[in-house]
Amino acid sequence: MLITLDAVAVAEFGWIKNDYLPKVRSQIAKELDIPRANILLNASHCHGVVSSDVDQRTVEAVTEAARDMVPVNVGVGVGFENRIMENRRLKLRSGREADVRRAYSLPADEEVVGVGPVDPQIGVLRLDRENGQPLAAIYNFACHPIEGVPNGGNTADIIGFASKVIEENLGNGAMAFFVQGAAGDVNPVMYKNVEIPHNAEPLGDMLGLSTLQALRKLQTKGNAKLTIINETLELPRANLTRSIESLRAEEEAVLQSLKGTSLNLKTFLPLVVKYRLFPEHPAYYSYGYMHDEMIGRDDLKILDAENRKEIDQYIHNIHAMEELTRIQTNMALLKKHQAQYEAAPIKTLKVEVAGLRVGDFRLITFPGELTVEIGLKIKKMSSYPFTFVAGYTNGYIYYTPNPEQLKNVGHAQEDSDCLVAPEWEALYENKVMSILKRL
Repeated sequence: MLITLDAVAVAEFGWIKNDYLPKVRSQIAKELDIPRANILLNASHCHGVVSSDVDQRTVEAVTEAARDMVPVNVGVGVGFENRIMENRRLKLRSGREADVRRAYSLPADEEVVGVGPVDPQIGVLRLDRENGQPLAAIYNFACHPIEGVPNGGNTADIIGFASKVIEENLGNGAMAFFVQGAAGDVNPVMYKNVEIPHNAEPLGDMLGLSTLQALRKLQTKGNAKLTIINETLELPRANLTRSIESLRAEEEAVLQSLKGTSLNLKTFLPLVVKYRLFPEHPAYYSYGYMHDEMIGRDDLKILDAENRKEIDQYIHNIHAMEELTRIQTNMALLKKHQAQYEAAPIKTLKVEVAGLRVGDFRLITFPGELTVEIGLKIKKMSSYPFTFVAGYTNGYIYYTPNPEQLKNVGHAQEDSDCLVAPEWEALYENKVMSILKRL
């Protein structure tokens, strides 16, 4: 059984509490005699507010679905959408990486030398009634649904609009269910744009229409094999002591680089405009410089040299301030998780890794925010063409970047808001390959 939720996470933070998953599983198992391990719950990771009785509403929806079950034919395929998302990790000239967040400013453009990949694949599972009428569509895609709407209201974000488009076009009461993929480092496109209001609707419309294109190409057939495998995996927790010490040293170095200038914001802004617009004669008209030269003076040139020095230092201080905000924000995450590490009696995390097969559709799950390179790697490693990956499933353990990204601890959210040590990925991949072979 697959349950999808328009919520930020299944437990740990947000509006769904830690007792939600066991309560829902226990009640469904009791009422419908479905094994707890066969109940998979995926959060879309939209940051909207769910109802206070979300657990009871979940059970009611499942009970209603069980009552209305009908035989179905199944079709599996893929769609394509690459216009609505961007990788939020930026590769820097220094060899480090930064991330695109609204919580802090970006590094200077001249420091950015590359970006990470995205996954344009939409995994699609179509379920039709035996008479050919569509009953449901499941679609899997990797993108943080955190764009928002212009009025700042509560929203299911990109996913809500995409599912609306799919359902309205399929008709006959068909429903669309979104399964979030490996979206840990994938943002909505132009996420830092400040020129127009943030609006998830056009992005959701594009995702919905691209999913529909894939759905309409599918041929469905009966007798699809249904299998669920759910196993526990033990992962090593990260000891962040050294990372925190290293980041503190970096913070101190940035602080020491700050130097006083005679400028403040009021004097800096008009001065920098003049010196950028008129670099040859910023202090006065060109004839003034000519006059100075004629009478053997260089007062304006000396003034220009002093002002340029002050401007450069002020700009340096601005960039240093921005770097400090990034360091302090990520330092708080590291300290939070280090406190959890020190308080934990066991230095490992037990997580669920599940595999769902419906015909040729294979879905592998994980409770963390998998970065997109991990999802792409698993798809490439699988010998089955319709293999898809879902993070945010059956719990929540924050971000789970790959070992290379974890060398960057303290400089981006994904590698700072993380509970696991770098060895986690190999353990997960081995478990995934084992489950795929048995589905």
